[in-house]
Amino acid sequence: MSSMTDQLGRVLGGRYRLTAPVGTGSSAQVFLADDVTLRRRVAVKVLHPALAADEAFLRRFRAEARAAAALSHPNLMAVYDWGEDDGPYLVLEFLGGGSLRGMLDAGTRLTTSQAVVVGLDAARALDAAHRRSFVHRDIKPANLLFGDDGRLRIADFGLARALSEAAWTEPGDGLVGTARYAAPEQASSPRIDGKADVYALGLVLIEAVTGQVPLTADTALGTLMGRVEVAVPVPEAMGPLRAVLERVGQPDPAQRPSASELARGLMDAARALDRPGPLPLAGAVGADAPHVDPTLFPTSTQTTATAVVDVRAGSPGRDATTALATESSGPRTALFDELAPAPMGGEPYVVDPPVDGEDGSRRRRWPWIALLLVLVAAGAGGWFWFRAYQDSQPTSAAVPSLDTLERGVAEAKLVATERGVEDGLDWAVVVVEEHNEIVLAGFVFDQEPQPGTVLDDGGTVRLLVSLGPPPRAVPNLFNRTEEEARTDIEAAELVVGSVDELNVEDVDPGRVISWSVADEDRPVEVPKGSEVDLVLSAGPAPRTVPSLVGAPLAAASAALEDLDLVVTVVEQFSTSVEKGIVIDSAPGEGSTLARGDAVELVVSKGRDLVVVPEVAGLSIDEAIAAVRKAGLIEGDVSGPAGGKVNATDPEAGASVDRGTVIDLFLRK
Repeated sequence: MSSMTDQLGRVLGGRYRLTAPVGTGSSAQVFLADDVTLRRRVAVKVLHPALAADEAFLRRFRAEARAAAALSHPNLMAVYDWGEDDGPYLVLEFLGGGSLRGMLDAGTRLTTSQAVVVGLDAARALDAAHRRSFVHRDIKPANLLFGDDGRLRIADFGLARALSEAAWTEPGDGLVGTARYAAPEQASSPRIDGKADVYALGLVLIEAVTGQVPLTADTALGTLMGRVEVAVPVPEAMGPLRAVLERVGQPDPAQRPSASELARGLMDAARALDRPGPLPLAGAVGADAPHVDPTLFPTSTQTTATAVVDVRAGSPGRDATTALATESSGPRTALFDELAPAPMGGEPYVVDPPVDGEDGSRRRRWPWIALLLVLVAAGAGGWFWFRAYQDSQPTSAAVPSLDTLERGVAEAKLVATERGVEDGLDWAVVVVEEHNEIVLAGFVFDQEPQPGTVLDDGGTVRLLVSLGPPPRAVPNLFNRTEEEARTDIEAAELVVGSVDELNVEDVDPGRVISWSVADEDRPVEVPKGSEVDLVLSAGPAPRTVPSLVGAPLAAASAALEDLDLVVTVVEQFSTSVEKGIVIDSAPGEGSTLARGDAVELVVSKGRDLVVVPEVAGLSIDEAIAAVRKAGLIEGDVSGPAGGKVNATDPEAGASVDRGTVIDLFLRK
């Protein structure tokens, strides 16, 4: 790839101007960029130019980019756009806090408490993705990024899978994902599930605390093979995290926890830990690059700062998960005693810790009594002030802009309890859900009345909330070639999943015989970007020649014809096998043939009988010649020398097997 400085100033898709390098890898370069249309700062990942000529990669890249853009979670990096401009590229949320890789490369080692913070954010993001059947396949410190707010996001969902189908591979390794963090099944199984991501996250957490990745070898394949039958050894340094990480590191995916179970395990382990210190974020770009507000163009007043998470309890706009990264001073306390459990996909609630003090101390009661009296007086005054304030509030207000807001945020912005003293109005909110090709599910794409409209108290605001893209109809793929089926699936904006083969008698090899989410009774619709698994015909099943020796010709022929094999017959005399019985077959019993191949049956003609000739009165030489001509063999000769043949044994006219010995008797 060209140097990153050569790319600066380039505009991709007529919209994204590359302004500063962020990082580079063997498959892509990442730049800070200005979106000149929406006037916001973004990250642009420009993939290797060699991938532009790989049709298999481009097909998968387009499908995976669409699917990744549909993922929405606070701990997943947002995918804004994608395209191809002398090579494929992705437009991503810019995260100014840098990556966990950058933090570790700077010499930072996390405490076990800090590892819990990172692990919880990552596990929640993975759980949300796995529930929608998305598997990352490449969880590593470089793909765990932080925003300026310190909140972790997972990057590159879908990209690892697209690269796995490319003819071009990363230098030194053809395996999907970074082998240092890969689960053992990634070396052999084409079907990887979310348990592989959980395994990789466990290795990342161990490295973040100890600086070492367990079970690594000199080569990628050696690393994966070394993990096939060996559980990950969890160091003592992991402390209370050891129990859950030992389950995560099992070689058998069935014995590992899911992402949601890992999150619960981390919560349980955290109860024995101190509060975590702030995470010293590495930052995404150099000191000369803008770093204050990653979503807006910089102003003259913005300055560069070192990103360090230090979120205090009760601070405005504080994210509840990252609030765990608080100061580590003070006595040892159960970290999550202050956290009420939250469902996966939500955030925990943080409450203030109890205040230490001497229970029942009479010396300190009078200040509390005085404070109570002051509060009562202030409350009474506040009530009258509030009533007077309410009476002074307007009876109408301008409707705010709600476009692109998440549904819950938009609703909260409209209710009086959230707007508080801003206007005090009470508007009814009606939500209508509709499919939308562009806006992510759960976000507002239109509203009535429009922003700025003055609406009276008690009025109604109608929100149009996206259900995501409308479902796609799965096409009829029967008897299509694999290439034709791929074209049909991608035209429907779906993704080809697994491709298997099955022997069938009546469909040509390589043709589709069945596919997932098919229904003979009605058209099937699935979410945009869903996988469709294919089953192709492998042609007729091979035939195995049965046991035929000793069977009558008719029965043997019928058995072969039932297998769609062709029968040829060769007859042969036999002194031991009755006529019409199979003596042998070629090929023999147990041989494998294709449908329509021939089998030769050797069938007995019975005994080969000849008649003993009449040789009486013949000389000995004449008699021997006659015996031989009949297919018999002369035997003993008895009688006077020079005599004539008088009799034979067996006697003349008898039917005997060809080759029978005939004794001759002479007389004068």
